[in-house]
Amino acid sequence: MNKAELVEVVAKKADLSKADVQRVINGFIEAVKKALRKGEKVQLIGLGSFLVRSRKARTGRNPQTGEKIKIRAKKVPAFVAGAALKKAAK
Repeated sequence: MNKAELVEVVAKKADLSKADVQRVINGFIEAVKKALRKGEKVQLIGLGSFLVRSRKARTGRNPQTGEKIKIRAKKVPAFVAGAALKKAAK
């Protein structure tokens, strides 16, 4: 399911216009991005948690040349599914 399909499904279920649902979803995405930039965790009971994880620096390999390269440490967004979502996916 892509974003447009999600908007359509939510609009039907909530009896709202697609434009309204599009604004809500975009607002949700922006709110999550802002929280993650601040290093905060976004927890939605029944769905899961969005959080930031730190990756350590490591040595990698250039696949074209085989040359070893250093990969810097960085922070990456992550999603951890909640128990209800895991159960629904079974």
